[in-house]
Amino acid sequence: MRTPRHDILPRSERLRILALDVTRPESIADAIEASGAVDVLVNNAGIGLVGVFEATPMATVREVFETNTFGVMAMTQAVLPQFRARRSGVVVNVTSSVTLAPMPLAAAYTASKTAIEGFTGSLAHELDAFDVRVKLVEPGYGPTTRFASNVGSRMDDLFPGAYADFAKPILASSQVTTVTTESDVAEVVFRAANDRSGQLRFAAGPDAVALAQAALGKSA
Repeated sequence: MRTPRHDILPRSERLRILALDVTRPESIADAIEASGAVDVLVNNAGIGLVGVFEATPMATVREVFETNTFGVMAMTQAVLPQFRARRSGVVVNVTSSVTLAPMPLAAAYTASKTAIEGFTGSLAHELDAFDVRVKLVEPGYGPTTRFASNVGSRMDDLFPGAYADFAKPILASSQVTTVTTESDVAEVVFRAANDRSGQLRFAAGPDAVALAQAALGKSA
């Protein structure tokens, strides 16, 4: 965790919580050293962003990419030497269902996650020669995960008046009934980490599954 908290999960001898900020090389190095041998890396760190792209400062775009894109790459690069040497290991990159269908008011966030989709697909080929598996998990909309709470002040002033008529109905329709839960994502991450079929993409949550099936139908 970026800010370690021991009150979130039950205490267990099989669980160790370490400090990790994926945007800081020294934090990554310290966490890898403290972890010891790693069998599975799940890149789940992420920050959200909703707003009009025209009004989004490039500094904010870069901040999103630092965690969602470069943080994933940096963590992956940090564990690959031991995976390659052992000829075993799994990398599970968690992206988003925004990569399955274009969604408005999420251009920068979608770009940061779509970059990881391409990165993961290429990396899977690259590491197959060393028996290292690489997987993608694509969660749907999860309002109970408090993912949106890490947005903070990034969304301030991202809805200029000129876009009001466009944005209002989209924001009003965000209250959907088919959503993804934490357990949906956890179960699919576990399945992806143990999968040996060669499957790359795993949709997580009923809404993400529906989008994945629709995308597959369009490409068929």
